Amino acid sequence: MRTAETDEEDMKPVCSLLALVVTLLLLTATSGNSKVPMNITAVLGHSVTFRCPSTHRDLVEGLYIQKVINDKDDLFINGFYKSRDMPVKPAYLRRTKVNKMELSMEMRNISVSDEGLYNCVAFDNKWEKTDISDILLKVTAEYSVPTITTDCSERKRGYGSAVQSCQLSCSAVGGYPQSTVRWVELNPSLTSIVYNWSSADNESKTWTINQTIMYNCDQPTNVSCAIGGTVSDTITICETESFPLVVITAIIIVLVFVLLLIFVVVIKCCCRRPPTSEDQAGRVDILLDDCHSQLQRV
Repeated sequence: MRTAETDEEDMKPVCSLLALVVTLLLLTATSGNSKVPMNITAVLGHSVTFRCPSTHRDLVEGLYIQKVINDKDDLFINGFYKSRDMPVKPAYLRRTKVNKMELSMEMRNISVSDEGLYNCVAFDNKWEKTDISDILLKVTAEYSVPTITTDCSERKRGYGSAVQSCQLSCSAVGGYPQSTVRWVELNPSLTSIVYNWSSADNESKTWTINQTIMYNCDQPTNVSCAIGGTVSDTITICETESFPLVVITAIIIVLVFVLLLIFVVVIKCCCRRPPTSEDQAGRVDILLDDCHSQLQRV
């Protein structure tokens, strides 16, 4: 026969297990939040500020800001300690500045090599670590406005209609991180990639992107290309000519000839005048100088 004491004894392991699970969940949540880095983004060539959060701001006597390098010791960037100087490398001393009150550091003239994970380590007056936080720096650079070119000289006949085959090229330079070409207003099923090339500059680490495609169309199509966050000008391909160029040229020549003929007839009519009585009497000779002067005025 079960008693209340027996039920209580049976519940003890369950309660202990629940307490252990709750404790593990709390520890996991706490450790997970502390390991999540704070993300900041900097534009290539500009400046960025690393802000080190601290729950013991009043007790902070020193601060280390260092970059985490895989398989190597962390690289000290800058920091402070109230009772001694920090051994900052000249390269970082020229382009970093620490704010002791805000526990922050400004880094100027950002390069691609600055990208990565950083640690903020705060110390108290006993040289003990009070806070450690991670900051993940990402570097970006805008690509130049893409250049788009086209060659639609090749034509072929389709099913009862003219189909134009166009070769399109798109390129841009100076961007980071590496990106891809995105064609706007084109049907992917009618597109085939001919050439796809990208390369990073050895010094600046910025990228040059270039792509060439073939596109078939039978009607006017507006197209542009995008690389990163920049978009090219819009061009129109597969435009149909209402009249052949030879016909248009012939029409223009005929119109010019007709206009010249009309002009000559009008001038001749203006120069001819009826003879007067004086002309008939031979008192005044009719000269063509007046006609020539009229032509010059016209």
